[in-house]
Amino acid sequence: MKIYLVGGAVRDALLGLPVKDKDWVVVGATPQEMLDAGYQQVGRDFPVFLHPQTHEEYALARTERKSGSGYTGFTCYAAPDVTLEADLQRRDLTINALARDDDGQIIDPYHGRRDLEARLLRHVSPAFGEDPLRVLRVARFAARYAHLSFRIADETLALMREMTAAGELEHLTPERVWKETENALTTRNPQVYFQVLRDCGALRVLFPEIDALFGVPAPAKWHPEIDTGVHTLMTLSMAAMLSPQLDVRFATLCHDVGKGLTPKNLWPRHHGHGPAGVKLVEQLCQRLRVPNDLRGFS
Repeated sequence: MKIYLVGGAVRDALLGLPVKDKDWVVVGATPQEMLDAGYQQVGRDFPVFLHPQTHEEYALARTERKSGSGYTGFTCYAAPDVTLEADLQRRDLTINALARDDDGQIIDPYHGRRDLEARLLRHVSPAFGEDPLRVLRVARFAARYAHLSFRIADETLALMREMTAAGELEHLTPERVWKETENALTTRNPQVYFQVLRDCGALRVLFPEIDALFGVPAPAKWHPEIDTGVHTLMTLSMAAMLSPQLDVRFATLCHDVGKGLTPKNLWPRHHGHGPAGVKLVEQLCQRLRVPNDLRGFS
């Protein structure tokens, strides 16, 4: 049995960032051996155990095979013969496919350290395209690390566009979409999340009310940026600098959605866009099952 620290803890340590949560992978063990060692099993779909003292998660090394649609359509195989490299290969990004052993040595079969240094978000393998949730995860990582000048690799963005065009995002549940969005809204640069979604076509699918604002002009006297979609993301960026509150940021995202309903012959003025936007915000919140406290504030 060999135990490795994996994923975000290794990534953030290499970036010099605080490590909040630790995840571990166990190679060469069976569920019974973990139970005999005092671990408590918590995973139903695949063997995940809690450490008896730290209560951190220890997962048996596993592989995944696509067996259905959406982000839940996978068959997992966990056994003592699954290697660390095979386990790391199923992960989304190379910077998340890193491991560290007991001696502090970094195991990096997919060149995650190179991409960390290059500030690149790059997918590990074509299997990335099998899980539509990863489109949102990449957008969230782009927002989370925007202050470190991370960008998405061209081939990864191209794959995200292919997944969106193929209708893969339609398999996502509202709860998962909102959870990723909520996490993105609490980052230092939440506007990057929505810009990435727009770049790959996902904004039109998941947030049509926001996507409709791009290309809609506003009076240059009040909005020098003119484009309402651009204005919305600029305002969200400013709100993030002024307040860490989720409700403030979400309300800022939604503040101009009514302008997307203005007939073109009335552009660039948008009289009554506030009341007009109420139904759109309610529609967005209901579709994504946004918590009630945020709905009222927005």
